Amino acid sequence: MKTRMTFILGVLLLADCVTAPTYGVQTIPASDKCFRYEGRFDFADANSPVVIWQASRISIDFEGDTLTLLFDNAKAQNFFNAKIDNSTTIVEVNEGMAAKGTTFMGLGTGRHHLVLSKRSEGNAGSVHFKGIQIDDGAKVWASAPVVYKLKMEFFADSKTAGACNEDGNADQWDNRRTHNGLLSYAAIVSEAFNADHRNISVSGMGIITGYVDVNVGQMWNKIYPKASSPLADLKAWVPDVVFVNLGENDDSFTRKNKKPFPADFNDGYISLVRNIRGAYPKAHIVLLRGGMYGGMHSKELDAAWKYNVEQLEANDKNISHYVLKYQAMNHPRVAEDRKLADELVTWLKQQDFMKAYE
Repeated sequence: MKTRMTFILGVLLLADCVTAPTYGVQTIPASDKCFRYEGRFDFADANSPVVIWQASRISIDFEGDTLTLLFDNAKAQNFFNAKIDNSTTIVEVNEGMAAKGTTFMGLGTGRHHLVLSKRSEGNAGSVHFKGIQIDDGAKVWASAPVVYKLKMEFFADSKTAGACNEDGNADQWDNRRTHNGLLSYAAIVSEAFNADHRNISVSGMGIITGYVDVNVGQMWNKIYPKASSPLADLKAWVPDVVFVNLGENDDSFTRKNKKPFPADFNDGYISLVRNIRGAYPKAHIVLLRGGMYGGMHSKELDAAWKYNVEQLEANDKNISHYVLKYQAMNHPRVAEDRKLADELVTWLKQQDFMKAYE
């Protein structure tokens, strides 16, 4: 059944690109067919798509000496990398504040390539993308499509979202500029395999409980990280490999609040993985554990995870598991994300299900 808000993934058609008129300020609206959108977006209004998830990307080619990125209706905090040709700038679009880093000048004549990538996670904020402004009489083109070898999707929490990975010694949550999902281990692993990827990870989220008001079963298949969100169209973009790395918040949140480990954790975990299998019948699912010291030393979580892996693998030959050996004391910093990625890449290259993507 179609939802009220349409979820569009992947590459838009290259034909029918619109060239802005040759008078006044030239605005290329977000609905122009030359824009390529990669990620889980809210396209209820094609002229004002909502950018939500970390690692979501928008690209276009344009000509001229200047460019302005257009945004509207920002919620909370949103940070992007804007890469024009070989130069990258951080763009900041936060609620109730003037956008920063959205205007580029002195680009030179000729054709340029823009890739706008969201750094900050979906649960930290969202923003409407309205298009771009370029020089009078300038043209736009669809960028050459990226050729990927496979598609990867990650369902996880903060350590996979890139939370705190550019912080100093202490984790901080006030300014999400230093939470860079583009350098999470998920992004690095995907790049190593030339994979298109989606990072559907929410800091503080658990299987049953955690530090946010949504659990993974309520939002894994939604457009927004909210239980009330419309459903995403999971047939529009289908991953080849799915990674699940969850459970540490169920353990730490209950432990912090002096409560027992969730009694229904196993049912919730198994239900999640079987629902993912129902949505993606041909995907290989990898059940991950680890990445942070605290969760790795929970006996309750370890026992529950091992039980769930045994139950799921017994009935599904396309499910595998891996325990990450490296353990970050805080949230992984970029250097630690690279260690986690290198470890996971090494293991993946040894697996038969990855042979098709060599």
